[in-house]
Amino acid sequence: MKAVLHKAATRGHANHGWLNSYHSFSFAGYYNPERIHFGALRVLNDDSVAAGMGFGTHPHDNMEIISIPLSGDLKHKDSMGNEAIIKQGDIQVMSAGTGIAHSEMNANKDKEVKFLQIWVFPNKKNVQPRYGQITLDESKMKNDLLQVLSPNADDEGVWIHQDAWFSLGNLDKGITKEHKLKGTNSGVYAFVLEGDVTINGEALNRRDGLGISETDTLNITADSDARLLLMEVPMLN
Repeated sequence: MKAVLHKAATRGHANHGWLNSYHSFSFAGYYNPERIHFGALRVLNDDSVAAGMGFGTHPHDNMEIISIPLSGDLKHKDSMGNEAIIKQGDIQVMSAGTGIAHSEMNANKDKEVKFLQIWVFPNKKNVQPRYGQITLDESKMKNDLLQVLSPNADDEGVWIHQDAWFSLGNLDKGITKEHKLKGTNSGVYAFVLEGDVTINGEALNRRDGLGISETDTLNITADSDARLLLMEVPMLN
């Protein structure tokens, strides 16, 4: 087993006033040559956007972009004609492919919105851009790990152009879970949203990240009530 630990306090940080962002991997003005990506996982940003503010229209191409709101309401608008509000309990995905433009704004004038912005390298380039959004069944996360993303449109959750599987779980203190990887050349980047967990012997706290590869099983123990995101992605050669 290989592991890389990213403690919360070691992340890149940029506070623009309207945007307070923590970067697990190199992004914008934050560059760390040892933290460019984990396998096909390129960006994991932990963003807080002030009331009434947001990201104006900007372009993307050839990237799979996943947004997971943590609190508040995020207003999305894109060049494909989609307009939507995403909130806690939702997950949104875009395949940028040949090119899209979109904006993400805080839909509320009286409170901030917090969300994870995640980018995954695709396994094929120049695909037709697409958009997807679903509301997750939070009850299925109770002391379990719910698959929320996969490569297969017929599976539970959203899907992307990559052999990737994401899972979310809400674990009570003392709960243990064994999680089997699905891919043959995969690693998992675990991100602790809330609480404390131990994964394969490594103790993790709130907003810590742990990348694990060259194993097929994760042994997870909740050391307190915890919320956990697992991102299984191919390890790039």
